[in-house]
Amino acid sequence: MVDYSKWKNIEISDDEDETHPNIDTPSLFRWRHQARVERMAESEKEKEELKKKRQSYQARLINVKELISKKEGDEVALKKELEKIENEGKELDRQENELLKREKKAPWNVDTISKPGFEKTVINKKPPRKAAEDLTEEEREQRMKQFVKDNEKLCKQYGMLRKYDDSKRFLQEHLDLVCEETANYLVIWSINLEMEEKHDLMAHVAHQCICMQYILELAKQLDVDPRACVSSFFSKIQQCVPEYRQQFESEIEGFKERIQKRAQEKLQEAMAQLEEEEKQERMGPGGLDPADVFESLPEELKACFESRDIELLQKTIATMPVDQAKYHMKRCVDSGLWVPNAADVQLGNDESEAKDDETATATNETPTEKENSKSNNDKSADAAKEEPLYAGVSTDDVD
Repeated sequence: MVDYSKWKNIEISDDEDETHPNIDTPSLFRWRHQARVERMAESEKEKEELKKKRQSYQARLINVKELISKKEGDEVALKKELEKIENEGKELDRQENELLKREKKAPWNVDTISKPGFEKTVINKKPPRKAAEDLTEEEREQRMKQFVKDNEKLCKQYGMLRKYDDSKRFLQEHLDLVCEETANYLVIWSINLEMEEKHDLMAHVAHQCICMQYILELAKQLDVDPRACVSSFFSKIQQCVPEYRQQFESEIEGFKERIQKRAQEKLQEAMAQLEEEEKQERMGPGGLDPADVFESLPEELKACFESRDIELLQKTIATMPVDQAKYHMKRCVDSGLWVPNAADVQLGNDESEAKDDETATATNETPTEKENSKSNNDKSADAAKEEPLYAGVSTDDVD
């Protein structure tokens, strides 16, 4: 049985066809209406007062509880104050319950019996898709940076969602995310996750990225705003035929493969850049890489540098052809493997003169022979000035 009793107690100001002849009917109706409006105003005022008291009560209650927990002030007085406030809360509960009971018993009227369902007419027409803006690369990059700055947190929240219903609800609450910039951000995030070897998380974000790209593609096909396609896409993907689902999954797998490939490329690029930076840091004064120069040296010179034996290096250089010795040692100086020292040059010249004297004494040369030998030595010295033998210690030799 349907209970119609609630419709019996309805207050209507002009619910009388006939009144006493001595009573002005329009005035009676106005008085009844005014009395009802005043009663409703008093009821609303009482509600507001109770609401303010409730807010004050809650603020005081929280404050006293914090003071007690922090042990600030007189604990006995605070406990008494807390008890007093709790009693006020009970009184507020009683007053609110009484008000609710009176409202239930009050007769309905034109203001409480119903509420307007709508006050305007809205035509459910999907907005057209925005025309592609003719932006330069700089402007696009600037727009992307600003979008990420404003919406990065929301994009990550969307990327972490798992259920279609949650994604649908989230995008409907944040329609500004339904755009190309969100899809681009998710692509970049997927690449970074793959580079960090977070493969499972990358696969999940890739799924959300493909959902966004499908929404954008659907909007393009229908020539409507992408924000109008959110509900359509998620309804379609949840109730799709197996062929559509297979195509969707295939697109996700292809996207993940492209992400993995791009992540490998970026890692290789980063490694190459790091190696280049390290190479630039160790580059010698002449612009050569010491590692490359060392590898190009003959084995006997490598042994000298590995043992750090200067005397062995000088002897090895002296036994090598002039052009070859100059070539290798100049590269060593330019790469920083060898730093010429002026003191070593003087020491080397003194040792050379001493060896010449010892050789002359040992062979018992006559004065004439000595003069001839000296003359020959002078000629050799002049020739050496034109093209000196590299001793491995002088900058003049390598220039």
